[in-house]
Amino acid sequence: QVQLVESGGGLVQPGGSLRLSCAASGSVFSSNAMGWYRQAPGKQRELVATMPSFGGTTYADSVKGRFTISRDNAKNTVYLQMNSLKPEDTAVYYCHFRQIISGTQYWGQGTQVTVSS
Repeated sequence: QVQLVESGGGLVQPGGSLRLSCAASGSVFSSNAMGWYRQAPGKQRELVATMPSFGGTTYADSVKGRFTISRDNAKNTVYLQMNSLKPEDTAVYYCHFRQIISGTQYWGQGTQVTVSS
């Protein structure tokens, strides 16, 4: 089992910034992928960004150039720096963890991000 603890959500004005963090603990194998998904009211959950432990990144087109994903493998922690936030970024953001070899996936409890003036 892997436990994910998220932090960093909140209310921010359009154009502002937030940084999300997610720490993984438990049976964390070295080959894994960590990332972020989001779900807005009435919409399906969608990928925001993901980053495998061996490097490389994938972003949704809607956040490219504004969001940056990074990770600290020693701490099993992934970060999402969100800049130039827009009202349409408002959603619950979920941390996602996948063991690459087994394919087993885990989700965080979600953290609310609200972009509003």
